[in-house]
Amino acid sequence: MIRRERLAARMEGDFVVFLIGMRINQPLKVHKWLPVAAAMPRMIKELYRQPERGFLHAEAWFSRTIVVLQYWRSMEQLLAYAKDREAEHLPAWKAFNKAIGTDGSVGIWHETYAASPGTYENIYVNMPLFGLGRAGTTQSVAEANRSAAARLRATKNQP
Repeated sequence: MIRRERLAARMEGDFVVFLIGMRINQPLKVHKWLPVAAAMPRMIKELYRQPERGFLHAEAWFSRTIVVLQYWRSMEQLLAYAKDREAEHLPAWKAFNKAIGTDGSVGIWHETYAASPGTYENIYVNMPLFGLGRAGTTQSVAEANRSAAARLRATKNQP
């Protein structure tokens, strides 16, 4: 549902923004990139089933470069999932290294950012709930918070 008002998202306390993805460098080598592309949906399903791990939400975009935007409650929980021998991540990582390694057919990447009150701001206009707005909560943007600087101050002073 499209939300026509101006909204800002808030997250209580600290949180982590995790960007992860892959790039199909050799599109004709489907046998190389398809297993890599198929691994992430399994992990996301597992994480939604186990909220105690600290995973909050994910959004994904698909093209030659696949991007998955994730929100986590803490860096410790994200790193614990990455190392958990019982979870989907380690087998997928081992399979990637065995099948692809550094052969150049498929690229993978990630970036991790820690956020805390006063270090992030956002705005959503004519959008469905999205990104941090789905991971946290949203509220209408008041006249006093129409600028990015004002929204930064507002997140710093949140209860």
